[in-house]
Formats: sequence, structure tokens, C-alpha cells
Amino acid sequence: MKLQLQWFFQAQFAGYIAAVDKGFYKEQGLDVQLLEGGVDIVPQTVLAQGKADYAVAWVPKALASREQGAGITDVGQIFARSGTYQVAFASSNIKSPADFKGKKVGNWGFGNEFELFAGMTKAGLDPGKDVTLVQQQFDMQALLKKEIDVAQAMSYNEYAQLLEATNPATGQLYKPEDFSIIDWKTVGSSMLQDAVWANTAKLSDKAYQDQTVKFLTATIKGWAYCRDNAEECRDLVVAKGSKLGKSHQLWQMNEVNKLIWPSSKGIGLVDEKDWNQTVDISMTTKNQVGDTVLKKKPEGQAYTNDYMQTALDAAKAAGIDVTGSSFSPKTVTLTAGGA
Repeated sequence: MKLQLQWFFQAQFAGYIAAVDKGFYKEQGLDVQLLEGGVDIVPQTVLAQGKADYAVAWVPKALASREQGAGITDVGQIFARSGTYQVAFASSNIKSPADFKGKKVGNWGFGNEFELFAGMTKAGLDPGKDVTLVQQQFDMQALLKKEIDVAQAMSYNEYAQLLEATNPATGQLYKPEDFSIIDWKTVGSSMLQDAVWANTAKLSDKAYQDQTVKFLTATIKGWAYCRDNAEECRDLVVAKGSKLGKSHQLWQMNEVNKLIWPSSKGIGLVDEKDWNQTVDISMTTKNQVGDTVLKKKPEGQAYTNDYMQTALDAAKAAGIDVTGSSFSPKTVTLTAGGA
């Protein structure tokens, strides 16, 4: 069976990679193939078209596809917290979304920008009029070259790329204090991100239901393993052919773990409050041309905790720590270029 990832192999997907490489899926009787993502691969569409059995996708983008007819259901909300930042140089005095007024604001587009737009709207800014929006590449070059004032970054990826770059003023790597971070979790405009999506129609089939529970049980084991063995999982990701190097992937593993753990009720359960905030922002936040992610509330089975709860019970019975209550992040030292 096939799992479609939403980006290239990197520690963002370490739990799935570990579940394959350590034989956790095999223990459940599953032969799982991981399909790498990319700029023009839409995981939830691959799933809806029957070219994968499950897919990893951000909730707002997947819900937009659902509204357009994709028959998909969130069966495992792996990331409980958003990892999206906007980052500026500390010297710019940009400290909050209100400070974006009149500035060049980088964003990736492709549905990744709505936390930013919600944050600006909350601060009383009109994304279409009060800022200059700049289509940003999936890197930090535009910010480093001062072509934009503030850039979109994931805590686990692009932000690290800044700290792996050399500050021309010092000849040393940039330090966290050189930057100002706007974290959408703090602002209150964060949305749910990486989730495992299943084929809604197939969920009426007993065999697919059973497969889903087995898949989620092994996935829980994979993510718990990467929580407790971050360096080994980093090595598995690098061996898989990640585009960025060892220190970068260890940083990413550590930051991704922060988005999952601790998980008081158990990894992968959809929190109704967070879901409702995501849906609300998706329905009310307008982009620069006045469009929202969703026109109405999701209909039908947009998410279910049933399969994940059964999987959590099975994982707990097998002695797996599914809450990570004692998890504490590591301190990771980045190197030039993330090597």
C-alpha cells in the first residue's frame, strides 16, 4: 500500500520512514511504500484519485480539496501544533503583524499563506492593500538578500536555513537574536497542519477500516520511536536521500517532535477546538483577491477520531508511550549549510 507524502523526504516525515525501516508496518502485516512529494504534487488529490491509500496533507488545503469534491477524511492529526513563522531581521523592528504595514511580505502561496493573512487581518491590515505581497521561493534567500522585509518559514526547515547561513557582518553563522519571529500560535491564527487522510468511500469497507487501524498503530510506533531516538531517525532520513544535511535534519526532527509531543490525550487525535479554529479561519480570512479557503463548513465525515483511538488503545496495550508526557526538546547545534 502507498502513503503519499506532501514534500521531499525529510524529518517532517521521520515517523513514517522509521515505521517502514524498523519494520513496524510489517509487524502489522502491511507493506508500505512512501511516495515522495514535491512542489506540484497535491497529496490529497493523489489520494482522492486512488493513486495512494493514504496521504499526508495540511488540514486547510485538504478541506479546500474536499469542498471541490475530493472524498477524503482526516483519520490522524499527527501534528497537534502549527510550525509556521514569519521571520524578519531583528534590526527591522518588525515584531508583530501590525508592523507589516507598508512592508514587502514574502509567502509561498499554494494555500500555505492563510495563517499569515489571518494574522494580518487580526491586526487590522488588508493583505491586498496594506502590504506588498511577494511570491517567495521555498528558501530564505530573498530575506537574506534583503529583497523582502519578512519571510515565511517553517520552524523545522526554513528558519533553520537562516541559522545555517553566514552573517557577512561577522563572518560567523547568524544567531537566533539576529531575527524576529512571529509565531502564529502566539498570535492566535494558527491552523492544523500535517494529518493522515484516508479515502472516505473506502472507510465503509471493513478491510480498509482494519487496514487503517493497523497503519495508524504502526505510525504511532514510528513517531514514538523518533521522539525517543531522534539521532537514529535523523540518520534514517539522511539515508533516504534528504536534500539537506545531518545537522539540519536533526534540528528538523527536534522541531517536529515539539509539534507532536507532549500529547496529553495521545498522538493523532483531532482536538475539536483547534479544528474549529482552522475551519473558522478558512471560512473568514480573505486573501489578497478576496477569496477564502472554504465557502462553507465541511460537510460529511471531514474527520474522525475512531480509527486513531482504536490504534492508540492497541499501541498502549503493546507498551508504547502514546502521550510523551516527559518529552523535552534537545538543543541542536546547526552547521554551515546544515551539513
